[in-house]
Amino acid sequence: MPQIVFQSPLGTLGLSSNTRAITALSFLPAQATNLDALHDLVLAQAYQELQEYFAGKRRRFDVPCDPESGTLFQRAVWKALQEIPYGTCVSYKEIATRIANPKAVRAVGGANNKNPIAILIPCHRVIGANGALVGYASGVDKKAFLLDLEGYSLPSKSI
Repeated sequence: MPQIVFQSPLGTLGLSSNTRAITALSFLPAQATNLDALHDLVLAQAYQELQEYFAGKRRRFDVPCDPESGTLFQRAVWKALQEIPYGTCVSYKEIATRIANPKAVRAVGGANNKNPIAILIPCHRVIGANGALVGYASGVDKKAFLLDLEGYSLPSKSI
């Protein structure tokens, strides 16, 4: 499975693909950049789109994403996450409602936590019903950074 490691404003990121779609984007402990697999067209596209995103020049990702794991429920949540527009946030309850399972608020949180393709599947755009930043597998500071990058105004109580 082709993969690259690169530096971003959030630290070291790892990208993996199955040559048809991105299968993982994860935050890694600090390590050396390794772009040897950029010959993989999907990785090259994702890398370019992420560079544009971090530079404030991209608001939508076009690279195909295909998490290779996950239950049917998790996949439904991840699909709903991809429909949240840039610079906006929704609550966990709203995602639960969107997937026709309005009582599954906690399970939506669990699915967000298991999202294997951070940023590209924007779980950072999901916040608490009261507007508070709650939960982010890689740390709320990274979530706040991504929302700030997208121009989302955080309520002062959630910082």
